Amino acid sequence: MRAISTSSRREPSSSFFFPLQGKVPKGIRAILTETLGEHAPSYATVKNWVAQFKRDNFSTCDAPLPGRHKTVTTPEIIDQIHELILEDRRISVKSIAEQLGISRERFGSIIHEDLNMRKLSAKWVPKCLNADQKRRCQSSEQLLEFFFGAIEMISCRDW
Repeated sequence: MRAISTSSRREPSSSFFFPLQGKVPKGIRAILTETLGEHAPSYATVKNWVAQFKRDNFSTCDAPLPGRHKTVTTPEIIDQIHELILEDRRISVKSIAEQLGISRERFGSIIHEDLNMRKLSAKWVPKCLNADQKRRCQSSEQLLEFFFGAIEMISCRDW
């Protein structure tokens, strides 16, 4: 006899042996409720599993769904978009989306959320300074303060 999983995932695999024993969905649901308590699947879910089992469709894997595949925002895609924009700041959303094989919506979320850029006068520009640019500005300001201080010290000396 197969052990029933107590994980929160609701897979019909743990209840496949019940229909083989001639049990009906209500009986299967009662056994699952007794075993899993509040984590037991609903009666409708159990009924659906039994129907799938009777149709010889007892795979525990999700069937592929029609439509476009989901794309994941990866650092590689973000870097590719950033490189394309740096090469040509007037590049269009449609052009980048087609080159990388991603949707315009995905491109929009990457450009606005990950790269903090926006379209301004037909050019892609940063919304504000990123962390590296801020650090560079601070370093430049410190160097300017140092040099101006050094120049002031030199000019104040008695020759």
